Parts: sequence; structure tokens; C-alpha cells
Amino acid sequence: MYNKTVEIFKQLLPITIGAALYAFGLQCFVIPYQLMEGGVTGIAVLLNYIFSFPMSITTLIINIPLFLLGWKILGRKKMVFTIYGSVALSAFLALFEKNKQLTSIISFENGYDSMLIVLYAGVTLGAGLGIVFRFGGTTGGIDIIARILSRWRGYSMGQIILVADTIIIGVSIFYISLDKILYTLVMVFIASKMIDFMQNGGYSAKAFSIITDQGEHIANKITAEMDRGVTIMPAKGAYSGTTKKVVYCVVQRSETHRLKQLVRSIDPSAFIVIHEVQEVLGEGFKEDED
Repeated sequence: MYNKTVEIFKQLLPITIGAALYAFGLQCFVIPYQLMEGGVTGIAVLLNYIFSFPMSITTLIINIPLFLLGWKILGRKKMVFTIYGSVALSAFLALFEKNKQLTSIISFENGYDSMLIVLYAGVTLGAGLGIVFRFGGTTGGIDIIARILSRWRGYSMGQIILVADTIIIGVSIFYISLDKILYTLVMVFIASKMIDFMQNGGYSAKAFSIITDQGEHIANKITAEMDRGVTIMPAKGAYSGTTKKVVYCVVQRSETHRLKQLVRSIDPSAFIVIHEVQEVLGEGFKEDED
């Protein structure tokens, strides 16, 4: 019971931090500069601009139907953390709404750097959402839909959110000046990249497909010197008809140069294809969080 409580706490704490960071980015950068956002949060921001509705309440109310959808598709466990993340976001939004001094670290006077504000906003929002996603939560809204599509179709959550946010932000052009919309698109792009980095950046890897006559020798060297698993597959040249071996191996990005040197030292004529890997599950990398 104690271990289970500790595990839940270790999951809830990062979600809380991520929600706080996301709320901070909204109140510190998005609202003062009159930028937009996407998803449910974007609707809440727009309603705040037009009617001065508090975002802390609006986001929670709009999220209720999506909670029901997520509960049915993602399951009870996932939605518990989603509901927690959404409530935490609303709580921090309320905190920052009532305590403006907490988000007044930048003076929005004439002469401030617009692109710097956009950069700060994108990094802050993306980092906050990335942390929440990485630990199994969401902040509600389009995040729920993004998690569903990411599981079913394998799309990057950052890409899904980027597309959805672009559509929603496009609608806001009737209420927000064009220059703010353009700045917002830059901010959303930065945020989407930050989300993917926070989720997968720490586990970034490269996959090597090595076509060689020295497959066994190279595989043994990789196993002995780099302590990485290797798969050997038979191959045959379509034109030459020559039989070769394909050595497949996944390594951390920092090990890329070392592996290339190792292969070249054994077979200088080896044909090496290096693939970008978005995520790796298994021994030596990360365990499946689902």
C-alpha cells in the first residue's frame, strides 16, 4: 500500500509542476501580450479577451464533456490523472489571476522584444504540457483527443496539437489582430517542438542498419564494447545477387560517432544507414509507461 502511494505521488507531483508551468506561461506571457492559444485553453483565452471571463472557470466547464469521452476511451486510470491535471491547471490559473505579482517578472513596456516574448511563451507552455504528458496526464481539452490519436494512430502528440491549435487560432482572427495571430503561430510551433522534446528528448536515439560481409564480427564487437543489443538479418543484393548480413542496432545519440568508428574499423566498405528514432522502449532505454 505504501509503495503504491509513493508511485502515485511520484506521478502526481510532475503533473502538478507541469500544470503550474503551463498556467504561468499563460498568465505571464500569453495574456499580457494578447497572444492566443489553441484547444479549450484557446477558447478560454478568447472569452477572457472578449467578455473578461476567468480562464480558471471557463477551462473547467468546457472540459467536462471531454472528460466523459476520455473516461470511455482512455480508461479510468488515465482519466483520473487527466482530471487531476485539469483541476490543477484551473487551480493555478485562479492563483495567478488573484495574485498578479506572481507573473509580473517581465515589464511589458514599449520597446520589448516581441519575438523574445513569443519564445518564452512557447518554451514555457510546451515544457509544462510536455511534463504533464510524459507522466500520463493531460490538462484536458484537445490534449485528451491528442492522447487518443497518439495511441490509436501513432501520431506525435505535438503534431496533433499543432494542427488543432492552428485551426482554432485561425478562427480567432476575427477578434485578434493579424500580427498577434502570426506571433501566436510561431509560439504554438515552438511549444509543439518543446512538447516532443520533453517527452522523448531524454531518450533520443539513432537506429543503425549496417549492410556488411562482417556481420557476425561487427555484432560481437557492438555487444562486447558498447553493451548494446544487436539483430542480424540475412540480405541479398538485388542487382549483384551477393549474400550479405544486415546488422540492426539502436544506440543513444551520444554513441553515434563511436558506433560509426567501430563499424569502419572492421569493414570500411560497410553500407551504413542511420535512422532518426523518436522513442525507444526496452532494456537500456526506457520502460513502457502505459
